[in-house]
Amino acid sequence: MTLDHRLVLSTYAQTARTAHDTLTALDQLSGDGDFGDNLREGLDRVETALGERPSDAAFAVAASVFLDEVGGTSGPLIGLLFQEIARALAHSEDAREGWRTGVAEGLAAIQRVGEAEPGDRTMVDALAPARDALTAGEDFAGTARAALSGAQATAGIRARRGRAAYVGDRALGAPDPGAVGVALLFWSLARVAEPDAAVDTLEELLGRARDGG
Repeated sequence: MTLDHRLVLSTYAQTARTAHDTLTALDQLSGDGDFGDNLREGLDRVETALGERPSDAAFAVAASVFLDEVGGTSGPLIGLLFQEIARALAHSEDAREGWRTGVAEGLAAIQRVGEAEPGDRTMVDALAPARDALTAGEDFAGTARAALSGAQATAGIRARRGRAAYVGDRALGAPDPGAVGVALLFWSLARVAEPDAAVDTLEELLGRARDGG
């Protein structure tokens, strides 16, 4: 199948704007509260760069923006994910195969750099189930549900990596903002690739993230 990856990134950017306040509130519990700002502003810059570089591959543009311009801990890690997705899409004529390879390679790159494992309460807790779903042949909607379920499950995990590891139990009951933010990429992908598939609305997802349930 073919896929408009510029539309995927534009949808992700709009999703990040809508989710900004929720992501910020979640990060204030376990980090320095800037994750929502970094994700929204990074994707805003991606949209601008896509307009300036109309012939370049969409995820290659997104990778360069996040690797070179977006700060915080999460910016370069998301840049690595985008870089591997871009590399895989460039070598595959089928979008499903490209995403299957790109997410697996992106997760591996993030784990090499950050040394996080599933269960550490990081974005890996959304990426690993997404990788597993794609490997098992799930469609994009099923992949989004797996990533979102993994992100939501971090609400019951005491952090073992990153700044959240120093705040003890204070963040318990609320999901990790990085995991939620990455899961929203797969939600955006599903909305573009399979608009008729049964996935929760963004309002429902954000409501559960705020409630921790």
